[in-house]
Amino acid sequence: MSVIVNEAGKAISRADERAPISSLAKSNLRKIFPDHWSFMLGEIALYSFLILLLTGVYLTVFFKPSMTEVVYHGSYAPLEGVPMSEAYSSALNISFDIRGGLLIRQIHHWAALFFMAAMMVHMFRIFFTGAFRKPREFNWVIGGSMIIIGLLEGFAGYSLPDDLLSGVGVRIVAGIIESIPVVGTYLLFFIFGGQYPGNDFIPRLYSFHILLVPGILLALVGLHLVLIFYHKHTQYPGPGRTNGNVVGYPLFPVYTAKAGGFFFVVFGITALMGGLVTINPIWAYGPYVPDQVTAGSQPDWYIGFVDGALRAFPSWEWADFLGHTWSWNIFLPCVVMPGVLLMLLLAYPFLEAWITGDHREHHLLDRPRNAPTRTAIGVMAITFWGVLVINGANDIIAQAFDISFNSITWFTRIGVFILPPLAFLATRRFCLGLQRRDRELLLHGRESGQILRLPHGEYIEIHTPISEDDKAKILGGKVDMPVLEAPPATDANGVATPGLKAKKRRARFSRIWFDDNVARPTEAELEEAAHHGHEEHDHEVAELAAAGKDAPSVLGTEGH
Repeated sequence: MSVIVNEAGKAISRADERAPISSLAKSNLRKIFPDHWSFMLGEIALYSFLILLLTGVYLTVFFKPSMTEVVYHGSYAPLEGVPMSEAYSSALNISFDIRGGLLIRQIHHWAALFFMAAMMVHMFRIFFTGAFRKPREFNWVIGGSMIIIGLLEGFAGYSLPDDLLSGVGVRIVAGIIESIPVVGTYLLFFIFGGQYPGNDFIPRLYSFHILLVPGILLALVGLHLVLIFYHKHTQYPGPGRTNGNVVGYPLFPVYTAKAGGFFFVVFGITALMGGLVTINPIWAYGPYVPDQVTAGSQPDWYIGFVDGALRAFPSWEWADFLGHTWSWNIFLPCVVMPGVLLMLLLAYPFLEAWITGDHREHHLLDRPRNAPTRTAIGVMAITFWGVLVINGANDIIAQAFDISFNSITWFTRIGVFILPPLAFLATRRFCLGLQRRDRELLLHGRESGQILRLPHGEYIEIHTPISEDDKAKILGGKVDMPVLEAPPATDANGVATPGLKAKKRRARFSRIWFDDNVARPTEAELEEAAHHGHEEHDHEVAELAAAGKDAPSVLGTEGH
């Protein structure tokens, strides 16, 4: 046994001499990471992606991506003898004739939903805490790109079975492609291999789904993790935490053990959902037939905002303009609107840095209340997206709650312009109110709920100073940025200022951004508040001693 151990040690030493494994392990495995529950959102996305890869490999073995027409002869009796595509037939065989096939299919679909949900909530966390700021702008772009690619991958995945529901979705996408002016028809023929539905779409979509997009996602995930290692992980404000350090636990063995256990937790919950909760029952829809449409056809939730925008947009169309038909009612909500939103998503870190003039490195996270305009923008975007998602299910809502279909549509048409600005204003005022509360806590302490009566009859409420930990959380990372002023039109020599219009526009945005922000208390104000509090306490004690009493009368112990 000792001989085997010695030989193994020699082999490891020889390998280490040629590839510096030990030095890399020492520098990386002991890397410190902060500990906070919100960081697990990114881990859920990563583990869901791994589950997708594992289950996808299993499904790839049995799925046949062909649009060749066959007659079904399988275990599902209601479809016995029905003509269908070979893709749909193989999907039915996976569900009913292959051991564990239905379970793996449903785990795969649930993992896809968890993957998109975890990525989106993870992006919310990054956005509202300002984790996208320098030097992590490119990591934000990578994350946004993963969401965009995930949308395409999800659509490709639930379109592969070639059932009636997915076929309706594909037909909608074909209409969206055709709505692109001038080149739409040519793109349709290129993607489908001819007139819709063609015979090549499923094989092409299959290659796109199992090879191209997963490869891109895998590369982006790897690059994302490398940048996290390189830039260090962000951390929330707290005692001893600064922009120059990281307070937490080492990657090995603490986070390695946590990550391993959490992976099995995510896998277990996903498997439980796949085994107990039916999702995408393709056998209930039947094969795709171009002249049929399923009632209540909605896409997966993460792409529902596009469907909602399509349903809300009025029927605007130019017929035979410059020799072409311009379907603005499809092109604007389904191509222009998502494209603009996704480009704004990717460009946001650079836009905020330009508006605020903040080009410093940030490793401490913001509290959302300390960036009221950014937080309000995020809530406004979520409200906009939510209104469109609701409209994407307007027929289901109308049927379930016995509401007029047209009433829901008009509510969303009006609400998509009114509700987001209201959400912006309400969120911003709420954040400013929380800032004022934090300032009061720093300067005057926390209300104890006790009312004291002094000997001369005066009533005083006791304020207890907040702890040093709470003070560090409130003050950490909060920096008052100055409002950028527009330069004069000309300099001292009468030369016009270059880019004056852009600089004036930037100054206006900066004024809006920092308007009404509550200033951070200075060190002098904090010392004065602490000294003033001690003086008040000493004064009370002196008065009580003069009155010959040891303690004041406590009239109430509940704050009102």
